[in-house]
Parts: sequence; structure tokens; C-alpha cells
Amino acid sequence: MSWSSIAVLGAGTMGAGIAQVAARAGCRVILRDLSDDALERARDSIDASLAKAISLGKATAEERDAALTRLEFTTSLDAAVADVDLVLEAVPEDLALKQRLFREAQAHCRADADFATNTSSLSIATIAAATDRPDRVIGLHFFNPVPVMKLLEIVRGEATRESLVDSARGLAERLGKTAILVRDTPGFATSRLGVLLGLEAMRMVESGVASAQDIDTAMTLGYGHPMGPLRLTDLVGLDVRLGIADYLFATLGSEAFRAPELLRRMVAEGLLGKKTGRGFYEWGS
Repeated sequence: MSWSSIAVLGAGTMGAGIAQVAARAGCRVILRDLSDDALERARDSIDASLAKAISLGKATAEERDAALTRLEFTTSLDAAVADVDLVLEAVPEDLALKQRLFREAQAHCRADADFATNTSSLSIATIAAATDRPDRVIGLHFFNPVPVMKLLEIVRGEATRESLVDSARGLAERLGKTAILVRDTPGFATSRLGVLLGLEAMRMVESGVASAQDIDTAMTLGYGHPMGPLRLTDLVGLDVRLGIADYLFATLGSEAFRAPELLRRMVAEGLLGKKTGRGFYEWGS
């Protein structure tokens, strides 16, 4: 099944980005959040992102206008999911929240609607178990900023039907993304590797091996990474990284995923990275 209409549940950074790229690719998109304020922030974010794309010559005004005509905003879950091919959640990494959202959504959507979760580490099978259609649930892990990042990590759950994988690959191609397919394991491929590198970089700062900036420079200039692991942690959010690390440590049992005390202390002090103005780096307004 080709997904031509999508309900994106959650209008934060990831949800707004997913809605934008899907609308630009020709999909009808309904972006839903709990409040009008959240939707207004998402609308402003999408407008600013499209304006930047135009200024960089990556989009035209006509393409922007066409994308915006395909994009709807609502606070109603019923209105969002009632007649779409795909229900895609992009809410915070909280298992109970994702399960509850899917459980509520399935009561209002079509019997043939598929479900996707943008989780970066949680079990697809466990999320799917909250629905009456676990074979119609798949992981679609996008990366921030969605309009720029080219990767889409497709995660096949234990019960996910093969047709969903085909649909996911088709969507990736339509969005201009490169897809990888991974099995439903803790952290999948990207979060497991990325978090591991970030935690080790934090341990190096903690033990005085080098400064955060020098460690990041080592990875950007020495290994060709576009961004160092500590700067990336600031962009993702230290609290988000801590939550994923704790989950991976609990599920995999490897000491490599035990969060450093430095990370716990910084989170406790509210040093969460760019969103609070300070993490391993100072961030201006």
C-alpha cells in the first residue's frame, strides 16, 4: 500500500519536520497536537524552514505554497486519523504515552490504516501490543533536522507484515531519504551506536582526557564525522540521551551503556543542551 495521506501525532521538532517533508513530497498531512499553541509553534517552524529552503535555492515559492495546501493542523485526534493511510506518532520517548496514543487512535481510524512510531530506541513489538493490529505497526525513525537528514531507519517489529516494509521503503524514496532496515532490538542500529559513542566521550571529559571541544574535533577531523558526539548530545538533549542510555543499560545489561555520573549531574542541574542554553557547550539565543 502506498501511503498518500498521513496523520502525524505530535507537533514538536520531529513531528513538524516529518509533516513538512511529507507535505513537500506530495502527501496529504494532518498534524495533530494537544494545544493550539503547540500547533502554532509548529506552523512557524515549518514556515521558517521552508523560507530557508527557498533562500538556499532548494525550494521555490510555488513548491512551498503547494506543500502548505497539503498540510492541515488540528487538536482533534478523531479528525486527524479518521481517513488516513498511515498514523505516525512523534511524541516524547515515553512507552506508556506511545501505547496510549495508539490505543486511542485505533478507535477512530480505518480498519486498513497502518501505524508507525518514530521511537529512537523503544521496542516496536511492545508499542504494537497496545493495538489490535500489531502486524500493521512499524518503526520509522527519522533524524533531526528532518528536512536535512537523509537517513530513515525502518524497524521491523516481530509481527510487522512484509507489505509495511515495502510501503516504508516507498515512503523513504518519495521523501528523498535513504532507508536502512533493522530488526526490533533495543536501540536499533543508530541509537545503539550513537549513544555508545556519546557516553564514552562523556567519560573522557569526566576523567580529564580532553575538553569536550577537542574530543569533538577529534571525531570531525580525524574520522570525518559531520558533528562531534558531545555537540550532537547538546542538540538531542542530555535528558533524552540519559533516558535512552538507562533504557539500553536495563535491556542490554552492558556496562558500556551505564550513564556516567557527569551526565546525571548535568541533567539534574538543568544543563540539557541547546534547549536550555547550556550543556557541553554554551548556546546563544
